[in-house]
Amino acid sequence: MDVYEALYTTRAMRRVRPDPIPVEVQEKILDAAIRAPSGGNTQNWRFLLVDDADVKAKLGPIYRQAMSWLWSNFYADRVAAATADPESAESKSFLAVQRSAQWLADHFEDVPLYLFAFAQGDPSGSSLYPAVWSAQLAARAEGVGTSLTQALAFHDAETKEILGVPAEEGWHMGCCVSFGYPTGRWGVAARQPAHEVSFRNQWGHPVGFEVPEPLWEG
Repeated sequence: MDVYEALYTTRAMRRVRPDPIPVEVQEKILDAAIRAPSGGNTQNWRFLLVDDADVKAKLGPIYRQAMSWLWSNFYADRVAAATADPESAESKSFLAVQRSAQWLADHFEDVPLYLFAFAQGDPSGSSLYPAVWSAQLAARAEGVGTSLTQALAFHDAETKEILGVPAEEGWHMGCCVSFGYPTGRWGVAARQPAHEVSFRNQWGHPVGFEVPEPLWEG
């Protein structure tokens, strides 16, 4: 797969089939992940794959509780605004994301594979997220959809206990990534153009170019 196709089309794919991810595909995903840059080459990361039904059954209710809290608190204003004006472009976009995110919560136990990423003594994730993104790109190359979530961080201790993470070793849970063969189609995600969110040399100064449409169209 062309690298730009992977970069432009690796968006959140939460709706997936329950079909298991072959072990050889999992091998490629993790092997790509550990090739990512690591600060000081410390490689102080650990990756935990979860595909056991019993473990997912314990995590599912916790995840749904976390998402319920997000909708009613962190995203409360956006939910209210979208509900009040559901026909606006912004509302339609947000409500589509909400439906997708809620699908993952409602079907947590049906998703075939999760990857939990941990860094020891580093809550910033600076050496962890490049590896996670490499895992997601590798999954895309294999036709596997992914979605990164941090919702379980609201139940950090409980999640770690379920996963058997040693409490005394200082492991920080960076994220959880879902993996599965998507039910939808790949595509370039609509985004605010780069020149509208970027500056050069000083905050607020024009970046010096405009990219109104995606430079890779496929």
